[in-house]
Amino acid sequence: MIHFFYDKTFDGLLSCVFFAYEQKRFPDMILSESDPKPLFMDEQYYVPTEKEKSQRVWAALEKKLSKTAQNMMLHVWLSELPEVEMLLFRYICKNINHSKSYEMNFGDDDVLRVKEIALKVSREAERLRMFVRFQEMADGVYFAPIDPQFNVLSLVVPHFKARYANQQWIIYDTNRNFGIFYDIHTVQEISFSPKDLSELKLGKLSDEKLSEEEAMFQKLWKEYFQSITIKERINLKLQRQMMPKKYWKYLTEMQ
Repeated sequence: MIHFFYDKTFDGLLSCVFFAYEQKRFPDMILSESDPKPLFMDEQYYVPTEKEKSQRVWAALEKKLSKTAQNMMLHVWLSELPEVEMLLFRYICKNINHSKSYEMNFGDDDVLRVKEIALKVSREAERLRMFVRFQEMADGVYFAPIDPQFNVLSLVVPHFKARYANQQWIIYDTNRNFGIFYDIHTVQEISFSPKDLSELKLGKLSDEKLSEEEAMFQKLWKEYFQSITIKERINLKLQRQMMPKKYWKYLTEMQ
């Protein structure tokens, strides 16, 4: 059994591909340094991340893969599923080894799996674009907590940057304890303390942190939502299909 250890970055994974071809040693498992080490290992290698080598691998893939396939790979990486490293490693090697395009060979389990995962990640990103709800804080910044299954924050930022270009906002991933702050000019990554994070996981900011107008509008919106509800026509099953329940705690009308 051959094991590669790397720094858990996409450039690191591409460096593993370069190392494998350079050393003619192909891994049975790719792990991060923090992962538990298997009891039995015939060979193990720590593969350092080297930007130049990762760029060479990516340049080779750009010649082989369409833009769609390249984006699918990045979506798979953002899924953070345990199988990602070896799946992408095999997928990359198969595309490099074949003279003709291999990305459409859906008879291959790895090609099919890459498409399946990429589609799931894309769907979650689209749902966040629809269901993200901002709350205006006392300092005028609009804040929206999220807790997606996949690490899709980077995929939705361009949408909100274009749509809310003239206001400051924060979208915060409470699962991964990091967020994006847009100050009208630039985008930067931020993180909060564990104490603040515990409140954010509730999905609603405390009243003292909200602006006066936000608190009033939330109250009005809840009253409006309640007034138009026809109890006899409530269909929770259909509601959950159209609006998955995991997003409810971030929707003012559902709180």
